Parts: sequence; structure tokens; C-alpha cells
Amino acid sequence: MAGRTSRRRVARGGVLPAERSLAPDLARGLMLLLIVLSNTGFHLWAAKLGPSGWHAVDGSTADRVVQFLMIVVLDLRIYPLFAFLFGYGMMQLYRRQTEAGTSEKGAVALLRRRSLWLIVVGFAHAALLMAGDIIGFYGLLSLIFGWLFLRRGNRVLLIAAGAVLTLQVLSGLPSILELAGGNVAEVGTAAGDTGRVAYASGEENALTAAGTRMATWVFVAIVSPLPAFTAQAVLLLGFWAARRRILEEPGSHLPLLRRTAVLGIAVGWLGGLPQALAHIGVLDVPAGAVALDGPFAAIQATTGVAGGLGYVALITLIAHRMSERVRRSRPVVAVAAVGKRSLSSYLAHSLIFSPVLAAWGFGLGGKLTSASMALFAVGVWLVTVAAAYALERAGRRGPAETVLRRLVYRSADRSQPERAGPVDGSSASGRSVH
Repeated sequence: MAGRTSRRRVARGGVLPAERSLAPDLARGLMLLLIVLSNTGFHLWAAKLGPSGWHAVDGSTADRVVQFLMIVVLDLRIYPLFAFLFGYGMMQLYRRQTEAGTSEKGAVALLRRRSLWLIVVGFAHAALLMAGDIIGFYGLLSLIFGWLFLRRGNRVLLIAAGAVLTLQVLSGLPSILELAGGNVAEVGTAAGDTGRVAYASGEENALTAAGTRMATWVFVAIVSPLPAFTAQAVLLLGFWAARRRILEEPGSHLPLLRRTAVLGIAVGWLGGLPQALAHIGVLDVPAGAVALDGPFAAIQATTGVAGGLGYVALITLIAHRMSERVRRSRPVVAVAAVGKRSLSSYLAHSLIFSPVLAAWGFGLGGKLTSASMALFAVGVWLVTVAAAYALERAGRRGPAETVLRRLVYRSADRSQPERAGPVDGSSASGRSVH
């Protein structure tokens, strides 16, 4: 028993302030703005939704512009960004532990404990606030993929990512071929209000809404990780990129980052155009074409991988080109502070969104439109920016990060300082992003 305990001993605690790097923190901070914007459609519980069940189909010109931009720029593009950063952080945590002397089994056990706690957090999040919680989803995905791939070589990671992406393409190919062959009646099933029903945002009874959210969460967090080919592939690419320290050492990978930014964003946006043009009525196609299982959605999901990776590359290039003066500017420090406290900020979004917008709360979601809801989302994100910046100046971590860190690292983290990092946004070695 003593030998087994020794093999699983954790040599060190979590990331230290001097080990942080600007690019991933900045990416997480901006990602949270994009996530809170992409979630707005489900809270418009009084609006008429389109066949995909995501966006309203009515409103002013401003509303239509917002809907178009969200479909092209955000939908199914932000979650690949999240998956990449999540996988990157997992591999960095693993490497940090093994380089400090923790055995490989001990590091995997640490990540397994972290994954289990994330599932618990996701369960509570869904039960209380958010049906579409992704914390539990990535907790389960990291539990499986951490066990299968953390100790595999780079070649295995790339082959596995390619294989999963191939499955993603093949899964959407039948509906695309049906549309190309002119069988427009067979291309998909219009979803209508299914997204809003799953979120229970229009339910006036709080207990009934909680029950619906939990049923949705079981599907999102327990059932969907297995066929979630996009998330799986990008998570593996995050493992691979972390092995090469691409975000911490961008100067050594500039050609790759430039190509990924330009091609990734171009492919991502072009892949979202058919769905967006159909939604605003420019393309006359059957409702099933833009449904969740339709061909336009399949194109959007597949190209979303490129879009998400392009966003990561672009933010990394921006962080690399920033002068020291810009790095220390208040806006940059504040957004990076959100990235350092991404779990707390993500939960804070729901803490504001759900009670204010849902029918069982104040019901504001029944009065807003796509454009005004987007403004509300930006305002919520700015609240988290202000709170994160205040915590940064005080040298404190986010409350969710503090709790999770203590649960995961236990006694190994007690000897490390509690300060969250320098308030000027500077970084020393930049060896970790977790």
C-alpha cells in the first residue's frame, strides 16, 4: 500500500503566477465573451425560433444582422476553441506534474480526480441554473480521453484526431449528398422550439424547470460526449499543441500560427454562410436544410473546427505582437484576469442570466430581441471583467478556482502562495496555461 501511495504522490500543486502565459489567458477571457453571446438564443423564450431551434426568425434589421453574425462567427466555432484550450490545459497540468517528479500514474490520477469534480460542478450548475452546461460534458470527456491519450505519442494523437474528424465528416455526408442530389424533402428534421424547451427558459415553475434542465444535462454531459467528434478531435489537437508549447512559445511557431489564423477563420466563416443566408431568407431552402441534423448544420459543424483553431491562432499572434506597454494596459490585464478565472466567470454568467431572463425568474428574456439580448450578454461579460480585475488587483483567485484547486490538489497545494499573479499582466517563464 505504501508503494502504491508513493507512485501516486503529487509532487507539486497548481500553476504558480510566474508560470502563466498571456496568450491562453487572453484567449479564455475573449472566449467567455463569445460563449455568453452564443448562448443568448435559448433565453429568448417568447420569440419565434427558426428550424434549427437556436435563433429567432423575427425582429428588426439590427436583430437580423446580429443573427447573421452569430451564425457565421459564433455558432459551432466557439466550442472547438473551448475544447482546444481545455485539452491544452490538461496536457500542461500533466507535464507540469511529471516534470516536478510526480509519476505518470500519479499525474493521470490527479487529472482523473479533477475530471470527476468537474462532473459534480456541472451537475450542480445544471440543476440550479443552466441546462446547456458544458463543465460536466468536458469533465466526462477529459476522464475518458485523459485515460486513453495523455501518455500516448504525438503521432498517435494526430492520427486519432484525424480519424475522429473523418467520422465527423462522414456523419454529415448523407444529408449533404441528399441536398446535392436534389432530394430536398429528405435533408433534415426541423427542430423548431426544441432548443428552448430543453433549456426550460420559458417555464414559469422553478421546480419543473429544474427537472427539465437535469434531463437535458444528462443528455449533454453523459450521452453526447461519445458522438461529439468535433470536441474529441480538437481536444486531442490541444494535447498535441501543448506538447510543442505552441501558445507559450509562439515565436517558434509563427508560420503555423499565421496559416492557421488565416485559413481557419476563412474556412470557418465561409462554412457558416449557407446556414446564415438561409436563416435570414436569402437562400430559399426547405426547413430541414438548416435543422440540427441538416446539411447546412453539418457543414457548419465541420468547418467550425477550422474556425475555432483559427481564433486560437489569431489571439496567440496578437498576444505575441503586443508590446510590453500594451500587455500592461488595464483592458488587457482585465480580460486576461477573466481567463485566469474562467470557471468562476462562466458560472457567474449563468448566475446572472438565468434568474433575470427565465420565465421562472424576472422574465426579461420574454421582452428582449436578438440585438438587445446581445447587448445584455456583453454587459454581463463586462461585469465579470470588472470583478476579475478587482480580484487580480487584490491578488486573489476566483472562488470556483480556489475551491476546485483545494479539492483536486489537496495537501500538495497548501505550501504554495495564494496570490493569483501580478496585477500588471506580466509573466515569467509562461510554462503553463492551466
